[in-house]
Amino acid sequence: MAIVGIAAIAISSFSGFTARKKYTLIPTPKFHFNSFVDCNMAEAWIADTFRIFPGKYGEDPLWGYAHDLKFANGKNADEAFSSKQHEFTEPVLPTNAAPGTAGLHGAVWFETIYQDGNDKSGKTLFAVYHNENYPATLPYNAATGEGYIDKNWPQGLTGAATPAAVCRIGIMKSTDGGRSWVNKGIFIEDKQPRMILKPHNTSVTFAGGVGDPSAVASGEWLYLFYGEYGYPGVYNNADYNAEKEWSGQCISIARIKIADLDNPAGKAKRWDGNGFNAPYDGIGAPISSIQIPVTNGGGPTSSPQSKYHWGPSVSWNTYLQCWVMLMATAEGPSWKGGDIYISFNKNVDLNKGNNSQQWSKPELLISKPGHTVWYPSLQPLNTEEDIANKNTCLKLGKTARLFFKDMHGDTSEYYSEYIIQFKK
Repeated sequence: MAIVGIAAIAISSFSGFTARKKYTLIPTPKFHFNSFVDCNMAEAWIADTFRIFPGKYGEDPLWGYAHDLKFANGKNADEAFSSKQHEFTEPVLPTNAAPGTAGLHGAVWFETIYQDGNDKSGKTLFAVYHNENYPATLPYNAATGEGYIDKNWPQGLTGAATPAAVCRIGIMKSTDGGRSWVNKGIFIEDKQPRMILKPHNTSVTFAGGVGDPSAVASGEWLYLFYGEYGYPGVYNNADYNAEKEWSGQCISIARIKIADLDNPAGKAKRWDGNGFNAPYDGIGAPISSIQIPVTNGGGPTSSPQSKYHWGPSVSWNTYLQCWVMLMATAEGPSWKGGDIYISFNKNVDLNKGNNSQQWSKPELLISKPGHTVWYPSLQPLNTEEDIANKNTCLKLGKTARLFFKDMHGDTSEYYSEYIIQFKK
């Protein structure tokens, strides 16, 4: 493994920020996670209990119905992450609705937990979830524009005869610390006209959509960082343009008022290049400093040869006094890629001007050639400081544990083998 981050210096490229951020990767014994995870790690402190919510739940025509979305507890992060598989508890989750009826459709993964600060018990939680559907689970409804048409649909992960999924992002709510959940609806989505179909979509990833989110609170807003996989306009076979597709993709940002999380449908706005002006199902603009230029191999997500960053994990760092983003990098079909990158944003208030867009050019953090690594995140340790400050993956200090999922050969692991130490 090539360790690029040791004593590395990440230099912010945007105007007005000249301070250099240093970090060191400290090798540790491999710390394995013992249950299924294929997403960002959603977590929160419920009083003195650190609770994590990994896994997948719901209907999936390709992989079968899943009951892997469970929670585990600990007196600190290390203890929760060390939980054995039989120590996880399955929460009560809403059942899937029949195709063509209102309700929850497809499979869900919890990616971020926002904890309502008005509830002193800490038990009121909002889960930002990644949702995947197919034409079979969410057929097209002409009256609402929701759903998908099974025509020229791109290939899915399990073979040429299987369909690709479409990702959306939604909100669930719990008032009992995550033991039971109520679906509150879809946060943002891309609809049928923006799906990228055959013959152009050959990446064996998504047909389009928005997913793999990480959300942080700033002021009265919840900011959603997510991967954009749809076409920035109406996809048309006859006039498809690969460079246009690339121009609207990579990691993007939307936001919603925290007060609207109880009823989020239609209320989020996407960044459109000038402000948060695009509707929840409209065409936004990605973070330009994070896009990989075409001259450096960047390209549309529908191509199996393109490079693009995806799967962001964002946290506020109390030591550096800035935001930190980790991200995976695809450079082949099915999100194949062995590199993890890091970026910084020094603006405390993401609401002002274009503060939310001012991310430094991503710096290579680790590289594992021949592996597929994704869902990197920084996690608190079992230190007195992390426990006293109730740190989670959304708020961290000088030192954190680096986790990621690693697929190589027939092996799939979620683990940590490095602690990252920041230096001013």
